This record gives sequence, C-alpha cells and structure tokens, in this order.
Amino acid sequence: YLEVPAGTGQFAWIDYNNDGVQQLNEFELAAFVDQAKFIRVFTPTNEFIKANFITFNYSLNINPRAVLSSPDLKGIKKLVSRLNIITSFQTSKKSIAKGSFEFNPFKYGVNDTALITLNTTILNTLSYNRYSSKWGVDFSNLRNTGKSLLTYGYESRKLNDWLMKWRWNISRAFSLTVNGKKGLNALYTSQFANRNYQLSIYSAEPFLTFIKGTSFRLVTSYKYDSKKNLPVYGGEKSISHSVNVESKYNILQNSSINGKFTFNNIEYDFPANTTVSYIMLDGLLPGKNFLWSLGFSKRLLNNLELNFQYDGRKAGTSKTVHIGRAAITALF
Repeated sequence: YLEVPAGTGQFAWIDYNNDGVQQLNEFELAAFVDQAKFIRVFTPTNEFIKANFITFNYSLNINPRAVLSSPDLKGIKKLVSRLNIITSFQTSKKSIAKGSFEFNPFKYGVNDTALITLNTTILNTLSYNRYSSKWGVDFSNLRNTGKSLLTYGYESRKLNDWLMKWRWNISRAFSLTVNGKKGLNALYTSQFANRNYQLSIYSAEPFLTFIKGTSFRLVTSYKYDSKKNLPVYGGEKSISHSVNVESKYNILQNSSINGKFTFNNIEYDFPANTTVSYIMLDGLLPGKNFLWSLGFSKRLLNNLELNFQYDGRKAGTSKTVHIGRAAITALF
C-alpha cells in the first residue's frame, strides 16, 4: 500500500493495534474521501504458476410488452405485458493447469484449491409496471463472488443481495419510494483470521420526494439497518436508525445549490476498532453520528463548470471533521 494525497486513493489505514506500523491487515476500503489516502499496488514475484484462463458472459432481456402492446388486453395477457425480466452473468477465472484443455466456466467452486483467481457477477431483475408513470415494483438478486491468490495466501469475497424497490407517484409534486434489502456480505482470508466475517444484512428505507417544477427538489427518508456477524467469526451485531434530508435548488439555468443532512444512531456493544466493525458501522462509530454536506455549482461561459463542495461529519465521540473541495470542469 502506497500513500497518496488525501482523496486520491481508495484505501484507509486503521491502526487497529495502535503500534504506529502499517500492516497488511489494517487497510480497508475508505468510507469517506478524507480517509482515502492509500492505493494498493500488486507486486509480482519470480514464482510462476501455469494456469488456464476462461471468460464467459451473457445478457438476456425479456420484454413481453414488445409483442403485447394492444390497449385492449385483458386477463393474463395484460398481466404478462407488464412484466420485464433482465438477467446477466459474467465470470472470469484462472485455475491451475493440469495438462488438459478446460472449457467449463463452472467447473470449480470458490473453495476449490485449484482456483487461482475468480470473479463472478450475476444480476437478475424482475419488474412489474416498469414503464408506468404511476407506480411500479422491481425485485433483484445481485451475486458477486471473488477469489485471489496473493503473496500471503487466498482472499475470497462474497456478496448476495436480494433487493426490492417500490415506487408510487402520488401526484406531480409528491412521490413515495420504498427500498428493501436482505443480503450477505463476507470476507474470508487464509492468513489473517481477524479479518474474516460473514454478515447477514436487513434494511428498509422509505423515501418521500417533493418536486416543484424543475427548480426545487426535497427528499426525506428513514432507514433501518441491521447487520449480524456469524458467531464463528465473532457474532457482532449492529442496529442503526438514520434520518436523511436532501434538497437541490436550481438558480436560473446555470447555477444550483444542493445540501444533505443525516442523523444516524447506531447500537453496537462490541469493540469498534476491528475490520468487521469498520464494515458494519460504515466507517462511523457507535452512538449518535451526524453527517452534512453543501454544494454549489455554476456554469461559466458555455463549456466550463465551477464546483464548490463542503462535507462535515461528527461520528460518535470523535472530533468533527470538515472537508472543502473546489474544481473547474471543462465540458466538451
């Protein structure tokens, strides 16, 4: 891990044992931009492994509405015409060569020692009333599996999320959206046992949106989030209740102001200086957490845009953090 200017990296260093020494098991994906001070660089060794490499992917979209578009449809045909199915699959893997030609992309599971690297993504979505301007509902399943052979051993990750999104446009000004999730998030390593976790996640978040023309938007939401680690990896449990308010105001045609405020109260009765705690608490701390942001953007001339961004947070009993950024963007 190499240190770079704050905000330009991807990883944060958390000194879990307070010894002031950077160690491989103390780096996490940064939850906030000011913590993103490190990048990860893979350094090859002079030890080589002969491997087979396979890549496979597909994408399928089933839209009955394309053939069942008559306004006089009734019964089962009307029901089917409102359905939409999207499914996609991508996988790439390297496995130890055994002297024979391999073409089966599903031959090895993530726990098989013959695997060197594996990255698999599966996304399935079933939608009803997707094209309706009044209401609709989506059900999705996202599965992500990854495995890598590093100098200190194997590292595997697993993500399995079941998602539900329901929307209802109450009127031209008000709309209601409800998001729900039941998921699994896991990390397994062969060297650092203290980094292993397998989280069961449940969350629900209703949104109420108010829109006034094209000039003003206000979004309020409440989110309940529950995470529990597998007992064999520690059995930690967190419950959070957060209230969010977000708004955007467009000034004429070349300027806009946006702001966001979040209050998050987290219940967590375990040590907050571990890998699993950083993941479960989303980089925050037990107790009351406050996050806020304010942004301003203005179009200069025809192809230049000026942006100012201020972010702040007060996590638990820690000190308040203030972050300011400014940028000029050229649009072509």
